[in-house]
Amino acid sequence: MTTTPLEYRLDGPTNAPVVLLVPTFGTQMSVWDPQMPALTRDRRVLRINHRGHGSSAAPAGPYHVEDLAMDVLHLLEEQGVSRVSAVGAGFGASLLVWIAANSPCTIDRMVLLAAAPRTPSVHHWDRIAARVRGAGVDAVTADVVLPWFTPDVYEERPEVAARLTEDFGGLDPEGFAALCDVVAQMDQRHLVSTLRVPTLVVSAAHDPLLPPGHGRRLADGIPEARFEVVHGAAHLLRVERADRVNELLVEHVVP
Repeated sequence: MTTTPLEYRLDGPTNAPVVLLVPTFGTQMSVWDPQMPALTRDRRVLRINHRGHGSSAAPAGPYHVEDLAMDVLHLLEEQGVSRVSAVGAGFGASLLVWIAANSPCTIDRMVLLAAAPRTPSVHHWDRIAARVRGAGVDAVTADVVLPWFTPDVYEERPEVAARLTEDFGGLDPEGFAALCDVVAQMDQRHLVSTLRVPTLVVSAAHDPLLPPGHGRRLADGIPEARFEVVHGAAHLLRVERADRVNELLVEHVVP
């Protein structure tokens, strides 16, 4: 299997244990900025950009979950990192589930934010992909970005939403479309019961894409997983309620 080199960044103490942060597709590594002060006090933090995001290449599709997960594993191998704690958001959480199931020695603890065991059929990411291929990412900005935050963010912190929207507009159209195709077909219900990694699943109370019921089903399927709901946030809860999310992350991945 041919892997794609990913853009990455390392921050924090050089010899500290590594925490891997895997974002949802459509966002870039800067989406984790609110977590950096809390995590880099005691951990080395590795952030990545998916294929077609930032400077990561976007080879011709189709892609599969295992392709994207292997990109991450290849980067860890290149960096000489054999074991990590990991935090995945949205589709990034799906990659961690695949890694935890297929390379169980790689992840010692993980947090899955705004995640689900499968993509709801009502999302129609295949249609989003078709529109991107026909008219570029600008044609789907509203569809993708609006569910990220509650109205309070757009009204009270418009600069935050504007920055992440600008990042979205810079994505490689074909790479993003290929990722949409992967997300449209994502179903990991057969994997979750095999996981043996201490896991925290966190949903946002006001997430229009993946309401807490999805996170609850994911947590219920993972042996001994813990489930939390963060109030006052939509899909990008780690940005909107960084205070609460950081508390949960530090408690779980920096024990």
